[in-house]
Amino acid sequence: MPYMPTFVAPARFTDAAAALEQVKLIYQSGLAHLRESMLRFVAGEELPGRVRACYPFVRVHTHTVSRHTPPANAGLSYGFVAGPGRYETTLTRPDLFSRYYLDQFRLLLENHQVELEVGTSTQPIPIHFSFAENDHIEGTMSAERRALMRDVFDLPDLGVMDDGIANGTFEARDGEAQPLSLFTAARVDYSLHRLRHYSGTAPEWFQNFVLFTNYQFYIDEFVRLGHEAMADENSEYVAFIEPGNVVTRRRGLPAGSSATYGHLLDGSQGTAPPRLPQMPAYHLVREDCSGTTMVNIGVGPANAKTITDHIAVLRPHAWMMLGHCAGLRNTQQLGDYVLAHAYVREDHVLDEELPLWVPIPALSEIQLALEKAVADVTRYEGPDLKKIMRTGTVASTDNRNWELLPGNQPQRRFSQSRAVALDMESATIAANGFRFRVPYGTLLCVSDKPLHGEIKLPGMANHFYRERVEQHLRIGMRAIDILRAEGSTRLHSRKLRSFAEVAFQ
Repeated sequence: MPYMPTFVAPARFTDAAAALEQVKLIYQSGLAHLRESMLRFVAGEELPGRVRACYPFVRVHTHTVSRHTPPANAGLSYGFVAGPGRYETTLTRPDLFSRYYLDQFRLLLENHQVELEVGTSTQPIPIHFSFAENDHIEGTMSAERRALMRDVFDLPDLGVMDDGIANGTFEARDGEAQPLSLFTAARVDYSLHRLRHYSGTAPEWFQNFVLFTNYQFYIDEFVRLGHEAMADENSEYVAFIEPGNVVTRRRGLPAGSSATYGHLLDGSQGTAPPRLPQMPAYHLVREDCSGTTMVNIGVGPANAKTITDHIAVLRPHAWMMLGHCAGLRNTQQLGDYVLAHAYVREDHVLDEELPLWVPIPALSEIQLALEKAVADVTRYEGPDLKKIMRTGTVASTDNRNWELLPGNQPQRRFSQSRAVALDMESATIAANGFRFRVPYGTLLCVSDKPLHGEIKLPGMANHFYRERVEQHLRIGMRAIDILRAEGSTRLHSRKLRSFAEVAFQ
């Protein structure tokens, strides 16, 4: 028999906050059991059996296709199940996801007028996912002792971490519940650990609006703006976070005054890493988590897919690509903007998860916000705005040297698709946004025109970057201000959800 924590019997709730407290109780009890057992194992003790703790679950039973939809929720594209049946999901990190879980529980209760059942699932918590942020106790064990861990503890099982639900390929077995969320608890935990590795910051700091870029110049400007905001006692932001969890608090912010981030802002200020991680993240933090995260994904679709695979579990309200591109039209000038309304997917990294025949639609909420942001920042309007910004198709390729391929075949395809710009990341970010139901958008800046002999030269490039990056970044941040003011519920479009969709946002 496995050596498990004290059993917590399943319970039913009609109050979202009470249901969340039960989730916390089960999860914290399991984590305490795993951590205490791990400390004993590291110390050389022989434990009384295989150590196991399981994730909490939430379950709902519905018996009718109709639902009670309050007027305030009538336009939402989530918060309800597809039809009669049993639906459930495992849950993790209720400390990190408390606001999110509370909202999902509340919507289920309001829309279906049924009880929520919370209990302990049969899905084990892998021992690796029980460690706290700065726990490295396993490093003190010998190689022989570490090899014995598999005999005593549950290790990550990739068989329960796939993206079948998100990809639309999951089919419940006879008697098995339908899913409530896109991700199982183990899949979420896996991504939280990957985020620390790739971004150099804790998942707690990620905000609900995310900007991606493919050039360090944008990050340099974001860092400058972040520190500028922290020097302003009246700033809407409470902290600026850099890799290594280096925290700069807003000037004059009293210790303990942040209800959301108090335990983080009042503790260690982090340590800058000796070298930057693969895709460093920076966070302008708002008290309500609706600030801005910016990630330098570097060049290429592999990084773009990797980081969005993991940020998706945080369920952000939107992510957008700000970067440089090759202009494909003779009428474009260096420094012009391209607002993507369609994508040619020649990145290939998502072909297995999202077939090429799946269209990636433009989302009007994002498009309008980006267009208005360009107008607000540049002061161009109407026909004048079209002189510096073109709306059109963006092609993304995984071949940086596509110009060298014989026969001009890529050029022909790009021409046939009516592409106006080319990069290596935007289609990937948009496609993964579609796949994971995260609203997405792209605003690029033309930095060269390879088809017309205008390639980047060192002096020209440096002048261009200095001149355009600051404006481009301010446009992206202005678009986030617009989206935030309009409210997140308008963002989560039904265009991103299928006819048999999970209930969780």
